[in-house]
Amino acid sequence: MARKNSRAAKFAGLAVAGTGLAHFTSPQLFDGITKQAFPRNSRQHLYINGGIETALGLGLSSRKTRSLAAVGTIGYVAYL
Repeated sequence: MARKNSRAAKFAGLAVAGTGLAHFTSPQLFDGITKQAFPRNSRQHLYINGGIETALGLGLSSRKTRSLAAVGTIGYVAYL
């Protein structure tokens, strides 16, 4: 059972990292929500959020860094 949970966590982490990378490759997908949350310097915040999500996603995908990345995710949600 633990292996199944580990695979799910790894997949979820890679999905978050992929979403973070999408901020750089297709920023127009995130413009609407970013402008609502950060009306000033929207593009800068969009790239910052993409970098944070990429780092957190990669952290969540590895068993060694998962707990630290989970704490970081809580901080990121509070930031948003």
